[in-house]
Amino acid sequence: MSHFFDKTDSPYIIAGPCSIESYAQFSESVEALSQIAGVRMIRCGVWKPRTRPGDFEGLGEEALQWVEQLKQRFPDLLFATEVATPQHLELCLKHGIDAVWIGARTSGSPFSVSELCEALKGLRIPVLVKNPLIPDIKLWAGAIERVLNAGIADVAAVHRGFFLDNNLGYRNNPLWKIPIELKRQHPDLPLFCDPSHICGKAELVAKVSQTAMDLSFDGLMIETHANPADALTDARQQITPRQLASLIAELRIPNKGKNVPDELQLLRQEIDTIDNSLLQLLGQRNDISLKIAEIKRSNNLSVLQLDRWERLLQGHLAEAESMGLNAEYVRRIFEEIHAESVRLQSER
Repeated sequence: MSHFFDKTDSPYIIAGPCSIESYAQFSESVEALSQIAGVRMIRCGVWKPRTRPGDFEGLGEEALQWVEQLKQRFPDLLFATEVATPQHLELCLKHGIDAVWIGARTSGSPFSVSELCEALKGLRIPVLVKNPLIPDIKLWAGAIERVLNAGIADVAAVHRGFFLDNNLGYRNNPLWKIPIELKRQHPDLPLFCDPSHICGKAELVAKVSQTAMDLSFDGLMIETHANPADALTDARQQITPRQLASLIAELRIPNKGKNVPDELQLLRQEIDTIDNSLLQLLGQRNDISLKIAEIKRSNNLSVLQLDRWERLLQGHLAEAESMGLNAEYVRRIFEEIHAESVRLQSER
């Protein structure tokens, strides 16, 4: 697994403008970022996939030439950009790009990822894979696995949120459970968070960055522009280098499981005991549901009893409220339990 994106107690910070707009704009941004402790890689958009034609789509190879010049001026920094086609990758190699990422619009297309992976075979360039636009962990994991199967040793995942009907005030819904599940399936895979694309608003970036740290993400990819108000793309979500320096300085980096206090160990054991009890109870409930199914069938009764279900659910929610529990959380749990009971009785 990856040695390039090494895991340390400090987060791996990738920062830079959404797009390279001019040599002056990019140079000013990189020079400011070079002075911020913790910034290890510069992100720089060279090709920008736009929803509609006529918007700024990046400067292509001209911008890569400026990257090449700035690599000489700032030899301690690494530079990464997004690629969507084998031709993009070829130009990146020509101009000495240090790493590439596969964007959300590309990672959701197995055909596009496969074409890129054919071009990646035999190369030693690090690759980051952003999650697709839709919340499908199999699609994201599949793109990552294709890159790994191409022989790329240094691979990382980037969580940038998902576009849903309800994005909770963000540009993209974070749906943290999906990157957490990806981490469970691929525990050695470095996991980055792109708070800029999750938030869509500069003022939310610090909060989401901290959430990522609290969830043991390995790094952050943050859009940073010397003059965000003048940016040609994603102006609303980019922060200044000064804001980035403050964000990094104020990040609280949790202890990742080292030197766990005895009190925490005891509480975890209690949680484990409760979880095992829940599993036993769910098993007992399923056994009773199957007995109920036999009685309903013998008496020609419908499996689904909506009036009873609605009455019970409202009772559960009222009880939850009296206990100080989150009603929506309790609703989701009982809806899943009820759906499983209906499934068991229907298949009996």
